[in-house]
Amino acid sequence: MALPVAPTVPTAPRPVPAAPRWAVLAAHAVTLTTLPAALWRIGVACGLPLGYTEAGLRGIRGDGWEGPAWLVLLSVLTEAAALLTLVLVRDWRLFSPRVTTALAGTGAVVLAALWTPFLFWWAVPDAAMTETGHLLVGFVYLPLVAWAPLLAAVTVNHHRRHRR
Repeated sequence: MALPVAPTVPTAPRPVPAAPRWAVLAAHAVTLTTLPAALWRIGVACGLPLGYTEAGLRGIRGDGWEGPAWLVLLSVLTEAAALLTLVLVRDWRLFSPRVTTALAGTGAVVLAALWTPFLFWWAVPDAAMTETGHLLVGFVYLPLVAWAPLLAAVTVNHHRRHRR
């Protein structure tokens, strides 16, 4: 005769500690790093030269609606991607913590490769821009360089809070 098996009681998931204040501030700062470039691109999409020569503006906007639409779409997508950083400091569970950490870590590496070269923006002249415009664009895109390290710091914090 077999012995009865005691039913197993599921254990409650371990509560995840709240994100520290610095991580929440860093996640919100990420959303601000993308804003100047996004607003600048939308201004260019609307036909404002914002540092471009007349020929340069035609080149970036194109002849049809596709150029301006792409600039606006790119602005919306970059801001949406930056807003995803807030997932790392909130109790939202879109994916498992392991997947979230992997995606955010990969994003930080890609962003570092993409935006770090803008540190050298002023060393490369651009014939499509005026001197003042070249200076302006450098300052507008410079905050994007901070996106990767801020995301990396928040990602490491997220990983530490969720590991078992």
